[in-house]
Amino acid sequence: MTWLVSPPEQSLAMILADNGFDVWISNIRGTRFSTRHMTLDPSTPEFWDWTWDDLVFHDLPAIIEFVFKQTGQKIHYVGHSMGTLMALASFSEGKLIDKIRSATLLSPIAYLSHMTTTLGVLVARAFVGEITTIFGLAEFNPKGEPVSNFLKALCTDPEVDCYDLLASLTGRNCCLNNSTVELFLKNEPQSTATKNLVHLAQTVRDGILSRYDYGNSDFNEEHYGESKPPIYDLSKIPRDLPIYLSYGGEDALSDVKDVETLLDNLKLHDEDKLHVQYIKDYAHADFIMGETAKDIVYNQIISFFRNQQ
Repeated sequence: MTWLVSPPEQSLAMILADNGFDVWISNIRGTRFSTRHMTLDPSTPEFWDWTWDDLVFHDLPAIIEFVFKQTGQKIHYVGHSMGTLMALASFSEGKLIDKIRSATLLSPIAYLSHMTTTLGVLVARAFVGEITTIFGLAEFNPKGEPVSNFLKALCTDPEVDCYDLLASLTGRNCCLNNSTVELFLKNEPQSTATKNLVHLAQTVRDGILSRYDYGNSDFNEEHYGESKPPIYDLSKIPRDLPIYLSYGGEDALSDVKDVETLLDNLKLHDEDKLHVQYIKDYAHADFIMGETAKDIVYNQIISFFRNQQ
């Protein structure tokens, strides 16, 4: 949905299609468009027993494989927010590389320890305490009653402005159109696994990018054969992979300091293969819904893609 709430002349997906690209848009597991399963039902906790590790090792490779088989061509990947985390972790594990022509990462999320969004920090603190035990909820549905009550409780914090929920989560976006935001909030945010949010909260707390931490060395040993979860080493991303990375100075989720940590991991990347764009006034949602994004970001992405043909 996020790629399609803006008018066609402002939507990256539509602009790419108008420029002759074959565009495929995927949904992340658990959203309302992605709840079917061979054997499990979304009403059962088993359906929600996953984190972004599973998106890295299973879902993203399956998506890329599917498109590759249909088109027979290497793919220009575009990710925003969690879409960047999935891609970076996959690339660091040596996955997908043979099917990817280039990668565009908007508001990249890898490290989250400097996240400044007040609501996000409060949620992360709550989730580090394994909120599943408080909730008994496997599905985190932002529009469901238990989660609404949880968010209302967080909104009593004087530092959180829940009248502007988008800004509370993403930072002050400079360039959003009100009707687009209304459409966005009607459709978003979508459900995810509570376990997935626990994993993201671990990333905030620990300052490292690693597999899901099961909370004690025995469980970790059982899953990974070692007492601590394995780390994703982003310096292992192939140095000749063309990457376009764009981030904003007002982004409260993809904070500038955290993006600098990510860029430090990419410091040995081939210089002519890494293109970095910093936009001082942009926050998290401007990259997908900003009225000025076409001129500032999307036209550059198209040029970048054409240079990789």
